[in-house]
Amino acid sequence: MDATQTLELFPTEASCVAHLERVRWSGKPTCPYCGSFNTVPNYQHRHRCYNCRTSFSVTVGTVFHRTHVPLQKWFLAIVLMLGSEKAPSALQLSRDLNVNKNTAWRIATQIHQAMAEAENRELLVSVIQADDTSVTASGTRSK
Repeated sequence: MDATQTLELFPTEASCVAHLERVRWSGKPTCPYCGSFNTVPNYQHRHRCYNCRTSFSVTVGTVFHRTHVPLQKWFLAIVLMLGSEKAPSALQLSRDLNVNKNTAWRIATQIHQAMAEAENRELLVSVIQADDTSVTASGTRSK
């Protein structure tokens, strides 16, 4: 998948959230704090747990948690980093994403760290596989 396809598949923040919810929860939101399925949609892509009374989103406990960078830019960074043989530098990533170089470096670092964790790796690879292109954990492409 390339940058253009990524932007076509995920044109809005809501489409990115919907994809993460499909991949992470398979349509059944689960509280990341207590593991309960006793949840209800709240507001702005958030859910409320009736058991532990917390509010949460699909990004809690993932590489996307506590970030102010839109998910579309994260998805684009994942495609740029994992979809090519050589990952872009932080400076190139900052130009491609239109973010500060320090932000690009942080995103790249977190993507590399997430690839070492099984749950986060599945989320990252699911972004690349959204168009039926598969990417192995090492980042090589195959169809």
